Amino acid sequence: MQQTDLPAAEYRHVYEFYIRFGDIDSQGHVNNVKFLGYLEDARLEMFHGDPVRKGEQPVRGMVISRHEIDYRLPLLPTVYPIRVETWVTEARAASFKLAYEVRDDENVYATATSTLVAFDVEANRLRRFTPEEREFIGRYVVPAE
Repeated sequence: MQQTDLPAAEYRHVYEFYIRFGDIDSQGHVNNVKFLGYLEDARLEMFHGDPVRKGEQPVRGMVISRHEIDYRLPLLPTVYPIRVETWVTEARAASFKLAYEVRDDENVYATATSTLVAFDVEANRLRRFTPEEREFIGRYVVPAE
């Protein structure tokens, strides 16, 4: 089992999914580009799907300014769910960083980070997060010890 330095569960968002046949490449494992899709699906649930289901306002108007991903193990077809665990490692007035693990109970298949920035779609420019957005993002920031 691989050990990780995960934050406490209350600061992580967990998104579960099943590997689809179309995710598998000619080498018999999940194609590397599919991992970015898994991260996107997890972010969509974290900032849109989950809040809407809870009767909260989703966080809108963000764009990705950077992705970084490290592939640790090949992800093979399975019949059990895989999950993306996500948390915030840094929050600023107009940007924040997410950390991810693509994993199951035994293994970490990939780790990744993304930098997201607040964006005003109508004005086509960067903006600052609103107090409500900062509060929501703050739910996933691990407090300093």
